[in-house]
Amino acid sequence: MHPLLQNKWTKVPVFALCLVPAGLLVWQGLHHGLGANPIERITHATGDWTLRFLIIALAITPLRKVLRLPELIRFRRMFGLFAFFYGCLHFTTYIWLDKFFDVAEMIKDVEKRRFITVGFTAFVLMIPLALTSTAGWIRRLGGKRWQIIHRAIYISATAGVIHYYWLVKSDVRKPLFYGALVFLLLAWRIGDWLQRRRSSAPVRAASTSTP
Repeated sequence: MHPLLQNKWTKVPVFALCLVPAGLLVWQGLHHGLGANPIERITHATGDWTLRFLIIALAITPLRKVLRLPELIRFRRMFGLFAFFYGCLHFTTYIWLDKFFDVAEMIKDVEKRRFITVGFTAFVLMIPLALTSTAGWIRRLGGKRWQIIHRAIYISATAGVIHYYWLVKSDVRKPLFYGALVFLLLAWRIGDWLQRRRSSAPVRAASTSTP
């Protein structure tokens, strides 16, 4: 498993697999397979995959530690960028196919429909994460500052789940499932941080007491 994950060409099939959902939508669109309401189908599919890739990106850190596969970190940025890619498709479907670039109508939606407001917030939070995902930005910002900015992914994922929950209204099984995954990943992150903080406390105490 380690050599496979370390191989520079492994990213190619992973990248191709990440494009499959978008490819399927294009195929279905060209062959009249999007059902009676194609806009709704595209909107829901791209929204689902945005959340899925956000959750996959969040799961990389705990998985690499639990499975002892540090090489998984090579794929985290890709999954995060694909979350942004599908988020862009989701947002574009709304502003183009649903609202036909009617800015006034979109502003009314953001102000009056709470699921639109929180969904828009989730998307906006993803923009700086995508823009600062390169190694160059990590150097410019510094590791600690970069990590602080990228913790916004949890806020974006949570807002995305709320957006989905408020949107579907009746059958809330999928948003609740995604919400449970985000909660577990956030709980793991907090637990890991607390454990590292406790383990480093004796070291700090010893260093301060040294004459």
